Amino acid sequence: MPRASGPLAEALARRTVLLDGGLSNQLAAQGCDLSGGLWTARVLAERPDQVEAAHTAYARAGAEVLITASYQIGYEAFAAHGHDRAATDALLRRSVALAARAAGAADHEVWVAASVGPYGAVLADGSEYRGRYGLSVRELAAFHRSRIEALLAAGPDVLALETIPDPDEAEALLTVLAETGAPAWLSYTAAEGRTRSGAPLPGAFALAARSPQVIAVGVNCCDPADVLPALEAAAGATAKPLLAYPNDGSVWEAATGTWHAPATEARWPTAAWRRAGARLIGGCCRIGPDRITELGAEVLG
Repeated sequence: MPRASGPLAEALARRTVLLDGGLSNQLAAQGCDLSGGLWTARVLAERPDQVEAAHTAYARAGAEVLITASYQIGYEAFAAHGHDRAATDALLRRSVALAARAAGAADHEVWVAASVGPYGAVLADGSEYRGRYGLSVRELAAFHRSRIEALLAAGPDVLALETIPDPDEAEALLTVLAETGAPAWLSYTAAEGRTRSGAPLPGAFALAARSPQVIAVGVNCCDPADVLPALEAAAGATAKPLLAYPNDGSVWEAATGTWHAPATEARWPTAAWRRAGARLIGGCCRIGPDRITELGAEVLG
């Protein structure tokens, strides 16, 4: 079946849509080497067949949106590994093409979301969970502009502005988004009622409320316990559909490149998330295809 024939925004007005899960954990499960600062983008460059296989695994699990492997791609970081600007542009476009190929082979309609990760992700030092990089909104917009242009040239259905720790970076991304006319969702990473940079969530979500191109707002790569308070804050700031794709409650330690699992398995009160307005629901890091199948039964059944 071809890729989804209608805009994702139209589907969100009618029903809940199931996102995929963590790309890094699925690639690791497939035996891929994610060591080094390029992370999943290393596999995109060296083993594109494995990236397509990971997308296919999520489509077979029932995911209706596949998020591309472009999260950690930046021009300066890739230049340090021998990729010139043209090669990096090609990798960004490849990320969309691989997800689109998996979507096209699925037995149900599937949208492709081009991942635009935060500036901190490209640094590969865990600073996407801190924010406050010391850059101005203008500097952050300049960093993101070329990446977004390259991704849009490949024709994704939507941009996923995801794991954003700071409203300043969200403002920069929305500035670039306004220049493109493209649809996008905006997703913060949050903890204890604030963005990871410490900003209050209501004001952070209010930025997205003012953008006509943002089709959904919410949180990702956070503890599931932080989802409902964040959704409630979002609902107070905007009438847009909400989204949630947390991790499994683990904490990332950048110094060692490892996740520290929670002492007890996190609860996923998806019914409460849906009552709060969540229409895009899935998983982030350490959430695999089996869990996406289970989520599908919960939120689409």
